[in-house]
Amino acid sequence: MLETLKQWDRELFVFLNSLGIERFDGFWIYVTQIESWTPLFIFFFILIFYYYKWRKGATVAFFVLLTFGITIFFTGFVKDYVARLRPNNVEALGELIRILQNPTNYSFFSGHASSSFAITTFMVLVLRKFTKWIYLAYIWPLVFVMSRIYVGVHYPSDIFVGALVGTVFAFFFYFLCKKVLAHKKLINNP
Repeated sequence: MLETLKQWDRELFVFLNSLGIERFDGFWIYVTQIESWTPLFIFFFILIFYYYKWRKGATVAFFVLLTFGITIFFTGFVKDYVARLRPNNVEALGELIRILQNPTNYSFFSGHASSSFAITTFMVLVLRKFTKWIYLAYIWPLVFVMSRIYVGVHYPSDIFVGALVGTVFAFFFYFLCKKVLAHKKLINNP
């Protein structure tokens, strides 16, 4: 059963990767770099401080960074433990796929997926009561993770599990953040 799932995962990866169009390579290489999204991160912090003001905003910002940091740490730990080769490093796939990047670390699960879904889900949870437009933020992780298949470095299962892990971490740290904010409210308003 596990071998069948792995085979489906490889076949789906090869199919999705083969949909790439050479004239869009520059776009996908650009969006797959986390630095490309810096304006979005700045916008997220502006929204936090706009809606939560300075004291509570600092708490929410701290939890965003904590969510990101713990997610990345856990992702790296799992990658080293599972040690699954990236598709771009699998010789049997070399002739079948388009490879636009050549990272040498491990594949399972995607740090791009886990971190982007962790940050986005956390932001949606903390800002949804202020603006429904925040749900549009999910465009970022969707484009971000699609780029990982396009450039040839992640299987669909890497993306799916990474997104799931990031979302779970976001809910966990959102719960903690709410507790801290409620505690601060009690301290400030006895």
